[in-house]
Amino acid sequence: MDNISQIIGNVVVVIGVIFMFFGFVGISRFNNFYTRLLAASKTDTVGALTVVIGVAILHGFSFFTGKVVLLGIIMLIFNPLVAHILARSAYLSGQRDDNEEKEEKEAKKIIEDENSKVEDIKNGNSIEGGEAK
Repeated sequence: MDNISQIIGNVVVVIGVIFMFFGFVGISRFNNFYTRLLAASKTDTVGALTVVIGVAILHGFSFFTGKVVLLGIIMLIFNPLVAHILARSAYLSGQRDDNEEKEEKEAKKIIEDENSKVEDIKNGNSIEGGEAK
């Protein structure tokens, strides 16, 4: 029974470390602040809790396990909270998403094109094939 709990505990700890590694890969692959924050916060929470569960399985029922589980509960509460605070403060300070800026520029260009077409129609120019003549 003791060997089985050690094997299970070690497997769960390794799974947690793998989750944390995927978080590192996400941080290095994504290109803007918000997606990096998402990858880091989610994988950090899941990975750390999985490691905590693995350590609790390894050490069995003891006072140490109680402290580790309490640490896991604290991490479960505060990791998403801190990620939200970081994202909100970045948003309020003007940190913009790169894709959002591109979409805004494209939307402004489309609006300008449509406005120029409307002006051409008002001036009596005909529109054929999407271009004013």
